[in-house]
Amino acid sequence: MTASTFVVEGMRCAACIARLEHGLAALPGVAAARVNFTNRRVRVDHLDEIGEDRLIDAIDGLGFTAHAFAGEAADSGRSESRRLVLALAVAGFAMMNVMLLSVSIWSGADGATRQLFHWLSALIALPTVAYSGRVFFASAWSALRRGRTNMDVPISIGVLLTLAMSLYETALGGAHAYFDGVVMLLFFLLGGRFLDSVMRDRARGGVDALLRRLPAEATVIARDGAHQRRAIAELAPGMRLLVTAGERIAADGIVEEGESAVDRSLVTGESAPETAAAGAEVLAGTINLSTPLVVKVTRAGEATAIADIARLMESAGQSKSRYMRIADRASRLYAPAVHTLAALTLAGWLVAGLGWHVALTNAVAVLIITCPCALGLAVPVAQVVASGALMRAGVLVKDGSALERLAKADRALLDKTGTVTLGRPVVTGGLPGAPGERAILHALARASRHPSALAVAAALADAPAAPLADIVEEAGFGVRGLVHGVEVRLGRPGWAGPADTDASILFRIGDATPHAIRVADRERDDAAAAIARLAALGLAPEILSGDAPGVVEALAGELGVHGRARLTPQDKYAVVQAEEAAGHRVLMVGDGINDGPALKAAWVSMAPAGASDVGQMAADLVFVGARLMPVPVAVAAARRTMRVVAQNFALAIGYNVLAVPLAVAGFVTPLIAALAMSGSSLVVVANAMRLRSAAR
Repeated sequence: MTASTFVVEGMRCAACIARLEHGLAALPGVAAARVNFTNRRVRVDHLDEIGEDRLIDAIDGLGFTAHAFAGEAADSGRSESRRLVLALAVAGFAMMNVMLLSVSIWSGADGATRQLFHWLSALIALPTVAYSGRVFFASAWSALRRGRTNMDVPISIGVLLTLAMSLYETALGGAHAYFDGVVMLLFFLLGGRFLDSVMRDRARGGVDALLRRLPAEATVIARDGAHQRRAIAELAPGMRLLVTAGERIAADGIVEEGESAVDRSLVTGESAPETAAAGAEVLAGTINLSTPLVVKVTRAGEATAIADIARLMESAGQSKSRYMRIADRASRLYAPAVHTLAALTLAGWLVAGLGWHVALTNAVAVLIITCPCALGLAVPVAQVVASGALMRAGVLVKDGSALERLAKADRALLDKTGTVTLGRPVVTGGLPGAPGERAILHALARASRHPSALAVAAALADAPAAPLADIVEEAGFGVRGLVHGVEVRLGRPGWAGPADTDASILFRIGDATPHAIRVADRERDDAAAAIARLAALGLAPEILSGDAPGVVEALAGELGVHGRARLTPQDKYAVVQAEEAAGHRVLMVGDGINDGPALKAAWVSMAPAGASDVGQMAADLVFVGARLMPVPVAVAAARRTMRVVAQNFALAIGYNVLAVPLAVAGFVTPLIAALAMSGSSLVVVANAMRLRSAAR
């Protein structure tokens, strides 16, 4: 299965999103298609044998123009804003001139003078509509020639009908022409679309700003010691970089020489600099503050942590919440409903005997005012803005629908090691003294990524490692292997030895008495405050751990919560299942392989950035840094986001409920309809922009 991303031009509303996603998903060999409306992109998961050219042809057949994404979407968004502002300027200039002529007509000009001013207005309006209106006409024609409609079709019909009515009246010497209304209509429609484009640019600015944190070039140290300036696209793992004081680091890597303070706020959200010495990991986009460092590149380009963060933020805008699915269904009914309603309005006013002029004017108002833009923007803009705010607070949203689920969570279950604690334990006693035993223990410990095993491996770093055979790690239990045909184990009590001990882990060779190794881990500095805030949010936090009862009880007592000890992965999974069966919606926060089943089973899940690959893949959100506070911050932000989404839906639906009957009844002119339609979209986007401060 391959994932391809395309930049799509011509997407205007939720109906466009639904058409793209359902049209592409219906193709043989396509597993899924997800639109990111804010970034004008669609991601398609498809079989390898389906080429990108075929998918581009399919998108073209759906009424859109597309090309493969090559990192240029931010520029294309800005170029769209430039095109809109140019068309807006032309429409504005024409509007002022036509209005000057109209004022004379309103002031009482009659006969030949009125006709002259009407024709002068027509000479200004015709080229203006041809130039400024092409934004709408091109999109409408692209849809119509493929047998489809979009929101630009009724707008184009409304503009052209108003222009045609005005030309007809002018040619017959009539008293009424609406050239001023036509250009004002275009001006306000373009103004609304331009502001919408600018605000969407701001909404997606988090991803663009994130990627702009990378420097354009880096200093590479060649094998002969020479220094070369290279573009970051040319960097590769294994290269050595010289990072001077004040310079941004261009790739992820390991410090080989030097010691300096590094500003990691970009990826951790913490303002205090951290010390980076030889052996420390540094990330692309962070800043070397004090002295030069020599860094060996481990990941570059699209493989860096900052690129992963950007991808997570992108994916957050592509997933479907319940509200988004409602908007999709409503958008499919839009085109037939609005054209039917406009036709009925036209027929109704004609039957009432008001004539073609009044009937057409009211039908045009209905066509323009019934726009689904606000409904289509209600959810994706809120998701993108909230995801950007959470990113700045150190939380990465992998799935947009996770915000909806997180907002409804009412129970919090937290793993202990690596989640409530830092996951960097140290050995406090119990290591064997015999060199042979220490060598076997070292070999077992370094075969596992469990924090306790890493602590043992660090404590035995100076000891040799014995050769082991058939090494197997059993998630949630420990690691075992064979040395000279004898089984050796390192793991939890009850698996590596007797269960009736308060030791953190046991080390056993064959049937010999196991060594009880004591390991201590430090809780995160803000763990107590974070747990208290979760409780205040009504989530009733509880600690789940595979550690010894004494250790878990001590930590739980200190934090004022209930804790469960000696839990296997199956036990944690069962606890989550039981809570869900009791009607709770569980937020599971965990980091290890042993938490994977529970993370997947939970209503919504989070994992720290230092979690195992299994933990990060299973989680819906990932938080970075050494603090636990991002967990309750994310819950509060999710709840605020869903309140804003509900407000946006109420605004969008309320607008149509109020505006459409007024337009059908003849109380709304096409000009007022254009203002109302643009205003509804801007109100929804502006309301979503309040979420920029949601992560507090």
